[in-house]
Amino acid sequence: MQIFDELTIGIEEEYQIIDTESRELTSFITEFMEQGAILFNENVKPEFLQSQIEVGSSVCKDIQEARNEICRLRNLVSDIAAKNKCQIIAAGTHPFSKWEDQLVTNNERYMGLLDSMQIVAKRLLIFGMHVHIGIKDPDLRIDIMNQMRYFVPHILSLSTSSPFWWGQKTGFKSYRSIVFEDLPRTGIPELFNSSVEYDQYIDTLIKCGCIDEATKIWWDIRPHPKFPTLEFRICDCTTKVNEVIAIAALIQSLVAKLIKLRLMNQSWRPYRSSMIAENKWRAIKDGVKGKLIDFGKQSEILTSELTMELIELVDDVLDPLGTRKEVEYLFTLLKEGSSADRQLSCYEKTDSLEAVVDQLSEETMMDC
Repeated sequence: MQIFDELTIGIEEEYQIIDTESRELTSFITEFMEQGAILFNENVKPEFLQSQIEVGSSVCKDIQEARNEICRLRNLVSDIAAKNKCQIIAAGTHPFSKWEDQLVTNNERYMGLLDSMQIVAKRLLIFGMHVHIGIKDPDLRIDIMNQMRYFVPHILSLSTSSPFWWGQKTGFKSYRSIVFEDLPRTGIPELFNSSVEYDQYIDTLIKCGCIDEATKIWWDIRPHPKFPTLEFRICDCTTKVNEVIAIAALIQSLVAKLIKLRLMNQSWRPYRSSMIAENKWRAIKDGVKGKLIDFGKQSEILTSELTMELIELVDDVLDPLGTRKEVEYLFTLLKEGSSADRQLSCYEKTDSLEAVVDQLSEETMMDC
């Protein structure tokens, strides 16, 4: 279908910059950006804290191009880090570094965020992955956002990579999600009947002084205010490239499936945000090793089983999109566990958070 050709992909990742010797986060972003200025172009940017760096792929026509971009960017950033006795790791939180020790990037936007959010902003020592899917029609973007809300917990569970905070096991697979929801305008998005209704919502917030522009909407999914994309913001920064691409491919495939259903005058049943939030809590706590609620059956189902059902659901769009191999990597992810599961397993074996950081560093550059 021609509509599938329009479903471009973009991926943003927020990496941790760590000192190779201490394995601690290091405030190195200013030097980092200066040394890589010519190479980075618009693909690499500073983040809120100086121990973070954000990379963003170019607009990719398919999942294979997206993979090449992520590998290129990880290698580019890693090479500059290595020349300065640093490394990068891709995970939702650092196993033991503390937010009080981090420096805020001297940037007007970030200083404004610090001024308005105070200690809530300072605690944002968290790292995410955002997946953009190109959808040109504004009303179609809203319709797909409404339907994709249901799948947010399933997607999050696959990306979970933040089981530690301040050197402690948190008991959660995505503690990043808990920290992030201290901010306003986060979580499951509301339902909207049209793009006009969404724009009216944004205009109201701006007129009332709640926000100054639409990027201050930090929901798990949002219509991007500058690009013709639907932005999926739910994921922890995902450790292995194969996992990143599998999750992005699944998101693209689900969007394609919902568009195909729409063309047949069908849609996914909408559910209350509070019900979806119940599943999101389960995903935050237990990741792929837990259970989610099938609201249609009104029963708990293993997350792994529901993920396999999702793969079956999108089967008819995988070949047209060219994403079969990438989506089927999720079977490997379910078998091996997410990054959070592997971090916890490493800690149980070694009793060393430094060993966890070493494992994350190795996995971040694996298959790049």
